[in-house]
This record gives sequence, C-alpha cells and structure tokens, in this order.
Amino acid sequence: MAKAIMVQGTMSNVGKSVVAAGLCRIFRQDGYKVAPFKSQNMALNSFITREGLEMGRAQVMQAEAAGVEPVVAMNPILLKPTNDIGSQVIVNGEVIGTMSARDYFARKKSLIPEVMKAYHYLEENYDIVVIEGAGSPAEINLKQDDIVNMGMAKLAKSPVLLVGDIDRGGVFAQLVGTVELLEPAEQKMVKGLIINKFRGDKTILDPGVVMLEEMTGIPVVGVTPYLQVSLEDEDSLSERLDGNRKVDRIDLAVIRLPRISNFTDFNVFESIEGVSVRYVSSVRQLGNPDMILLPGTKNTMRDLLWMRQCGLEAAILKAVRGGTVLFGVCGGYQMLGNSITDAEGVEEGGTIRGMGLLDMDTVFEREKARTRVEGTFLAPGGILQELSGLPLYGYEIHMGRSTGGEGLQPLTAIEDGISGTSKQEGAWQGNVYGTYVHGVFDREEIASGVVRALAKAKGITEEMGMAVDFAAFKETQYDLLAAGLREHLDMERIYRILEEGV
Repeated sequence: MAKAIMVQGTMSNVGKSVVAAGLCRIFRQDGYKVAPFKSQNMALNSFITREGLEMGRAQVMQAEAAGVEPVVAMNPILLKPTNDIGSQVIVNGEVIGTMSARDYFARKKSLIPEVMKAYHYLEENYDIVVIEGAGSPAEINLKQDDIVNMGMAKLAKSPVLLVGDIDRGGVFAQLVGTVELLEPAEQKMVKGLIINKFRGDKTILDPGVVMLEEMTGIPVVGVTPYLQVSLEDEDSLSERLDGNRKVDRIDLAVIRLPRISNFTDFNVFESIEGVSVRYVSSVRQLGNPDMILLPGTKNTMRDLLWMRQCGLEAAILKAVRGGTVLFGVCGGYQMLGNSITDAEGVEEGGTIRGMGLLDMDTVFEREKARTRVEGTFLAPGGILQELSGLPLYGYEIHMGRSTGGEGLQPLTAIEDGISGTSKQEGAWQGNVYGTYVHGVFDREEIASGVVRALAKAKGITEEMGMAVDFAAFKETQYDLLAAGLREHLDMERIYRILEEGV
C-alpha cells in the first residue's frame, strides 16, 4: 500500500498546490510512482480525462509533475461555483446536480465512501500519494463535517505538512493560530511546518523560526523562497489575473469575467517573447489590444450581462468594428451569437440577446458535453487565415449547443476521442472566431501562427518570437520547482515523516 503525506495550508493561496506539485516531482525523480489527491476541490478550471470525466486542473498539474496520467480518482469531488451561494457538484467526474452551500454541507458526509473508494484506488496503484487540503483546517464552523483537511488526514492516516505564506504577512500568527485551533489529536498529526514565499535575508528570519518551533512543538521543515516558476493556477486568486501587466508589441487582452473558468487556455502565449497577456475587467483597462479573448465561464448569461452593464461589451463591439480580432472559447464563444436560451434553468433561465457577432443561437441542455478532441483548423478568413490546416487538440466541457445560419463558417473539423465521431465545430465571421475546444492554442504552431498573423496585420515585418513546445516547457518548470524545493526543504526529514506516518 502507498505511503501518504498531506499538504495543508493556513488559508487559500498560500501555495499548497505548488508545494504538493513540487513534492510529486521530487518523489518521481527519486524513483517512486506518485499520485496527487484532493478529496474535494472548489475551482472553475477543470479538465476532461481520457474517459470523458471531469476533474480539477490543480490535480492535473500535479499529475503532470508526477509524470502520470490524470485520472478522476485524484479529485473525486469537484465544486464549480455558479453564484455566490451555490455550486455545480461533480462526483467521480459526473455532474450530480447544482446545490446551495447549505444543501451540499448537509450531504457531503454521505460522499465519504466515494472519496475513500477513489483514495484506495490510488493507494493500491502507486507508491506515494501526495494529498492536498483546501483552504484552512482551522475553520471551526466547518470542522465537524470536514472531508478535505484534517477529516481527510484521519481517513487516510496521513501525516500533515502545514504551509504558511510569509509574503502576505503574519505568517507566525497563521501557523501558531492554526495549530492552536486544532484538536490535540490533530495537532499530533502535523509533523512539519513550511514557511512559503519568502523573500530576503533568511538569517533575519531564523530567530522567529526557533520561536515558532518552541511555541508549536513542531519542526519547521523548510523556508521556501518565492520561486519564479510558471505553473498553471487553480482559480480566481491567480496573480495572472491582477491586470497590471505592461503592453508589449503584440497585446492580448483577456476579459476577466466574474466567473472566469479555464483561463489556462491562454497560458501558452505568455511563453512568447514580445507578447503581453493582460486580464482586464474594465473599459479603462482594455486599451487597444491586437486581439481580445473571451474565456470560458461557469455562468455565460450572467457574465454577458455583467459585460453589458459595465460597458465592456460596447467597447469590444467598437474594437471589432475597428478591425480588432476577437476570439471566444466555450462560454465566450456562446456570447458571440445572436441569443442564448436556457429553458431548462441550467443557469439563469429565459433567453437573452447575444453580442450578435456570429450568426448562431445557443440553447442550454442539462447534459454536459465532456470529451477529448483532436482535429484541424478549416479555412478561416480574416487575420487568422494562416491557421488553415493546422492540427489541434484539446477538450470540450460545456452545457450548451450552438447552431448557426447558412452564412456561418465552421472553424475546425474534429474527432471526438470518446465516441470516435467526427464533426465540424466552432465558427468565424470576419475577424471574429469562436470554439468550444479548450486548449485550442496549446500547440506551438497554433500559438505562433496567431502571433505571426497579428504582427503581420500590425505591419511588424521582423520575425516575432516563436511559441515553445508547451508540454516541454511545463516539464522544465516542474524540474525548476523541484530543484527550488529540494534546496530549501529538509527532504531527509520529510522522507522520515513519510515513512513513520502517524
């Protein structure tokens, strides 16, 4: 049976996912077969496995770091918020319904058998399982029904490493306060503390580390620096979305929708020299980009209304009339049509007007499309015409079906990796393009082709930077992460913790 170690944090965004990914990479480098695991993940960035099942991208990123195929057992429960008090609930990759927070909390303990079935599968097929917690284990109003932090540690009989974020300040209060709020039996399960995202002279911090160990009785197993690595982010707390990036020679503006999902679709462009990827949430921030990207969203109708109300829709329409390229993916693609109808009450109910840029209409259905795809771009016109014939791959994950008028031109021809069926998909009109395929830009020739086309339209004659092999680039980042953590973590002690368990 696999050994287990769990990474918990004092709060959200302290670096749990990254530390867990780094440990996955280190254990893999040391010759172990490693699996990540998170019993319950709340995120809008999701992924489709080869079997057509949905899981959180954080565990996909960790699986890549571990060098193993992502499987849904690594994230048996995924919550995708639809509004401020409710989420779509996905269990073992399948949607079981949309629930209010209160309804889910009343039900979640009944899901423990599903969680443990998934965990036991990993336990039986891997050498080490790196478990990630969620938020904080010290939320005293939630502890009774916890199945993702100390509740999961108890179920898995796993030792815990507790991570605090010094970059946000108050790391000693974070760590000491969290430990103090745990029950005595839970405190004994915390075998090591990690101070994460440190910048500066560590010798100044050392006296505090000694005092921290004295106050908690728990060793500090590492003070890890603010590592400059480019990894996928889990959710809307990502620093990528802060909107403060400078404009480069080729400027891409991603609309930061309130319920933005799968913004990882655009990460590949960040690897190209001379290209800026800015996330914008106001007309003032939009400026004059070379291409506007409308990303996926967990609530297409409400986010379209938000754009309408804040003036971004009008600004985008004006930019398109001026020749700016507009590209929508998934929910962003749906917004580009004439109308969106939700007779089934999947999102908001009723019908709303779309942006009217593509001659199509979208109808929401209760059954979610979930599949991996591959294919080619057809022959789009406009600025992106040189994408014609280029191969693509990715995955579909959406609740709606879009159908177009006679004048609408399909963008891609793809084959469904689950059913084996082929179809034409997406659409383009003028310089407006849309597709349901997430990851559509990930191939280096596609990302480079987009940038070359935008540069040509802008009158830039010299060769722009080429996109890297994105899969190979991510491998280098996982290696950099592992090297950084090895240098600053006491891995000998962590291996002892792993071996001794609880």
